[in-house]
Amino acid sequence: MASITTQIELDVDPDRAWQVIGDWADGPVRMARGHVVSSEADGALRVVTFASGTVARERLVARDDAARRIVYSLIGDTVRPEHDNAVMQIVPDGDGRCRFVWSRDVLPDELAAPLHAAMTNAAPIIKRTLEARRESEARVVISREQQP
Repeated sequence: MASITTQIELDVDPDRAWQVIGDWADGPVRMARGHVVSSEADGALRVVTFASGTVARERLVARDDAARRIVYSLIGDTVRPEHDNAVMQIVPDGDGRCRFVWSRDVLPDELAAPLHAAMTNAAPIIKRTLEARRESEARVVISREQQP
């Protein structure tokens, strides 16, 4: 079984990042708008459609708000692994900062390279999206403070 991980540092409050990453239904679109074109959830199942045309059918395994950790499995559609267990976690990393850690175990091993490439390509999009949310929120606060 192949294990793959990617992580990025985020200049955003961990709780704010978790609001997006931990959102099972809409999180994929919220964290990577444009890269992800739709996310439709029905309970513990969701279908995520990417701009590339790839469709991922996923099952929620666990969600831990205290640990800011969500676990899910890719169970089919465009890619059909024998086994997949993916984890996204937000880890506090100083004042107003955090790390986004995304890992997965997958079979067959041959899926590791394309899945790792997809994760690596998505990571900077997620970073830009989450940090832009922080900047736009800061601009709103500043503009409100400047109003008479």
